[in-house]
Amino acid sequence: MKAFGRRTEPLTTSAAAPPAASEEWSAPPRTAEGASPRMSNALSRLREQVIERVDPVVAAELPGAVLRMQISALVHEVASRERIEISAREQERIAEELAHDMVGYGPLEPLLQDETISDIMVNGPDNVFIERRGMVQRVDVRFRDAAQVNAIAQKMAATVGRRVDESSPLVDCRLPDGSRVNAVFPPIALDGCSISIRKFAKKKIDFERMIEFGSISRQVARILEIAARCRLNFVVSGGTGSGKTTLMNAMSRMIDHNERIVTIEDAAELQLQQPHVVRLETRPPNLEGKGEITARDLIKNALRMRPDRIIVGEVRGAEAFDMLQAMNTGHDGSFCTIHANNPRDALTRIENMVQMGLANLPVRAIRTQIASAVDLIIQIQRMRDGGRRLLAISEICGLEGDVITMNDIFTFEYLGEDATGRIQGRWVSAGIRPGFYDRLEYFGLGEAWMRALQEG
Repeated sequence: MKAFGRRTEPLTTSAAAPPAASEEWSAPPRTAEGASPRMSNALSRLREQVIERVDPVVAAELPGAVLRMQISALVHEVASRERIEISAREQERIAEELAHDMVGYGPLEPLLQDETISDIMVNGPDNVFIERRGMVQRVDVRFRDAAQVNAIAQKMAATVGRRVDESSPLVDCRLPDGSRVNAVFPPIALDGCSISIRKFAKKKIDFERMIEFGSISRQVARILEIAARCRLNFVVSGGTGSGKTTLMNAMSRMIDHNERIVTIEDAAELQLQQPHVVRLETRPPNLEGKGEITARDLIKNALRMRPDRIIVGEVRGAEAFDMLQAMNTGHDGSFCTIHANNPRDALTRIENMVQMGLANLPVRAIRTQIASAVDLIIQIQRMRDGGRRLLAISEICGLEGDVITMNDIFTFEYLGEDATGRIQGRWVSAGIRPGFYDRLEYFGLGEAWMRALQEG
């Protein structure tokens, strides 16, 4: 049986699994800021000697509780031998920190385990913020120094074969659980390495949960379900952190399991439940500036993979034209996200992004492509109370002259707020029969669509 570090006794100790993350996370106590330089040096020496005695391969295979227990024993042994006077509570804290450093992500580990936290933002060694239930707040989490922040950012990037350092200071990557990470290294980040983590929700969010959260109404959910089942092409529009990917994941549950789906993302976030899914991810250039694989490359390649639907996590540039081409060439039911403030702005952004790659293409030709490719613009927003709400579902009707015409199928009407400050409102429908009604009828859902509008 393997030994732990340089200790020769077998690992026979058993321990219960680590406790689940609590509803409200509180930081562990830390060494007083007024600690003397002598004590700080002693603690640094203690950490170094403990780390020297740990075999990282064996440590990675141990359950978290067992690892912490064995490191705690080592901390006690080394502290006694070196005559470092620290309390039992401090020894436990150091053991937990070392365990997180070895097999986790240091001080960020408790935040990553807390399911109530959706975003983690590190602005330096002692400046950490989180988003919980839509509200951003600072937390009492500190790194030992800037070097520890750098090391954790590099460890995160290395999990997917990427790197971040002074020569390559920007990286987008994902953690093993699917959480999305963006890291910016000095000298680009002036105050030290900056890490932004969009956590991967362990609990799948579907339309029922979105109704519970107040993000949509039951009638709106029914319209979205029909849109997905009838293979309408749509664009989910919204700001950063507004819930675009969450909405796409919920809508993707309506896709038939017999369809072949190709997803294209910068950092894989989509959680499709279908069995026939091909997931593609872009790749940045290497240090020599070669080897880059862009979203545009992947969309072009996806067209050769016999997809029934193409899903692009986020359209940011010239790949917008290729996405429109895919929607117009038999890949109905495809969709993507885009950053925009309202449905009209979304159309303008798509137009501008097409021009990034095809500057000589006439504006009318671009708008014709948009009008024929996209059926719906779905606008979602994170509001001032922290809640994410669908603000509008707008139909693309066609062109009148050089202007793309639109009809609002559902819009969110603000009514005020309750005693807790939560925004109250309702979703209002004009009850207009859409231009793609024939497609709804083809799938046998025309009457269901109209009933949903009338109920709304």
